[in-house]
Amino acid sequence: MKIITICGSLKFKNEILAISEKLELAGNAVIAPIYPTNEDKDAYTEEEVEILDKMHKEKIKISDAIYVVNVDGYIGSSTKSEIEFAKKLGKEIIYLEQ
Repeated sequence: MKIITICGSLKFKNEILAISEKLELAGNAVIAPIYPTNEDKDAYTEEEVEILDKMHKEKIKISDAIYVVNVDGYIGSSTKSEIEFAKKLGKEIIYLEQ
């Protein structure tokens, strides 16, 4: 069993949910991103965005690995930052698409 934090664009919500389920059913503990309750990520204040970013990095710290949901190879700036953070911590990095 591994603790795996999912990283990827919020526009891939359905893919992230499906991958989270698959990884959990395989016996892993999955930590997924928080989604805006009103489906509008722009509804967050700048301070709230910073808090969510900090908390996601805390999730990466306690994980064994991150799973990058890079549909069609897409990796946004936040996800790139999370990948670099995970690399610095020596975490395993798993990609949906190579």
